[in-house]
Amino acid sequence: MSEQHRAGDEPSEELLRRALLDSENSAAVAMRVDGLALCDELTIIFHGRRDLSTIQTYVALGGHSTGAAVSGDDLLRVPCDLDLGQAADREEAEQLYRDQARALRDALVAADTVLAIWREPLEQITAARIEVNRGVASGVEAPAPRLIPVALRAAERRLSVVAVCNARTLAEGRPPLGIACIQQELSHVYPLTDDPEHALIDFLERAADHAHQLADQLAHQDASVERFLELSGE
Repeated sequence: MSEQHRAGDEPSEELLRRALLDSENSAAVAMRVDGLALCDELTIIFHGRRDLSTIQTYVALGGHSTGAAVSGDDLLRVPCDLDLGQAADREEAEQLYRDQARALRDALVAADTVLAIWREPLEQITAARIEVNRGVASGVEAPAPRLIPVALRAAERRLSVVAVCNARTLAEGRPPLGIACIQQELSHVYPLTDDPEHALIDFLERAADHAHQLADQLAHQDASVERFLELSGE
């Protein structure tokens, strides 16, 4: 695992020289993380603008070199932003940046690793071919913000598995992570430390219960319409 802008040792002057964007009112700094199990390589981009009063976080697939243009369609917005407001001076700001960037990097590595571990149990339990979908665009609506632009999908079961996080600043430390199972309108988030096999069995049971409830609801609605039509025909 390596970083284009290592979060531990470089001074802020070097980081800014390597920024993807550096103007009077905004700046962006990129950090590459490679050696990942599913994503292979990711680029974290911190983008600060005075008019937004935030330092927003984005994650892109692949390793983007210094000065490279990155399309907005290739950026996954991750609501875990830098917060350097408590820094009394430049030196403290550098330390806060290093700590917070490292926390996010560790979160990405953990999410990618755990999602890779889920792949085999997902294939065994669903008895379906598992696709690894890499990309910012997603055909499913996750119940929480996605952390990395990759998903496991058992297309035959219409089941997707993604890594998600809670929205909060990186000043609070590594963001809480989870694995979300999504099947049509049903979704559930499991702690990152949960056993994948146990979690998948639980989710499929939830899906079966949901299907039964939906069938009962539709039958009730059909019966209601039939009664109404009978009344209208009198």
